[in-house]
Amino acid sequence: MNDIAQRIHDIKANLPGNVELVAVSKFHPKEAIMEAYEGGHRVFGESRANELVEKARSLPDDIEWHFIGHLQTNKVSTVVPYVKMIQSVDSERLLIKINNAACDTSRQVDVLLQLHVALEETKFGFTLDEIDALLGTGVLDRLDMVKVGGVMGMASNVDYENRIRQDFMAIKSAFDALKGKYFADDSDFNIISMGMSHDYETAVECGSNMVRIGTTIFGEREY
Repeated sequence: MNDIAQRIHDIKANLPGNVELVAVSKFHPKEAIMEAYEGGHRVFGESRANELVEKARSLPDDIEWHFIGHLQTNKVSTVVPYVKMIQSVDSERLLIKINNAACDTSRQVDVLLQLHVALEETKFGFTLDEIDALLGTGVLDRLDMVKVGGVMGMASNVDYENRIRQDFMAIKSAFDALKGKYFADDSDFNIISMGMSHDYETAVECGSNMVRIGTTIFGEREY
């Protein structure tokens, strides 16, 4: 087993069985992804549209691609033909654009609603009140080709555990509120995507069932 595959194996061995691992391959070469692939991993996350498309076109077809970064609306039609999930939906406009592109390609796209709970203003995402207002309009009833599967979020980029845990608990609480109000009868609304290399263990303790891990698997990014 190669080094990358071994790291993935070790991470999975320590994750609860209900937690899915997205290997964040952004800024890493196709050769590194193939090392993970040869070890049996199939779910990868990218954050730049052109990079995702270039990799998807040249790597095995059974890879499940997740777009995890801020997606500009003018790039939606570029990534929709290749992704299983867009985790970073942060506006109604983006949601509608994804649905339109999915209609054009006759394929449903899974999405997550991105929550902003972190201290940094530079991070994207809805507040819970904004998501509540959006869903309250009944917008999802008009969008046939997107499937909202849950929420995604990031904790503040700080060194103290209490703030990180507080952010993750806020994301979990938001998921619970949305589930109860809008998705109580929808078994597909079940994903809480939170936790990265430096904080995923805390995220799992707080209820995450999907973690996005890059550096621990692939090493430092190669820009």
